[in-house]
Amino acid sequence: MSDNLHSPQRLLIELRMEHADLDSVIDRLSLTQPDDDLALRRLKKRRLLLRDQIARLEVQLEPPEPA
Repeated sequence: MSDNLHSPQRLLIELRMEHADLDSVIDRLSLTQPDDDLALRRLKKRRLLLRDQIARLEVQLEPPEPA
């Protein structure tokens, strides 16, 4: 059962959720504090890192089919 908590599929779900949460935070911050460039840049950088992690994990779980 504990293996399921650390499965790649579970990690992928958690990363996607965190990415969606960051989207929401970035949108909200852009509207409420548009002058806070540093915070926005940091959040966007974290979101980009998450997107890269998600992409790598997706390739591991579902390798591309040969052409």
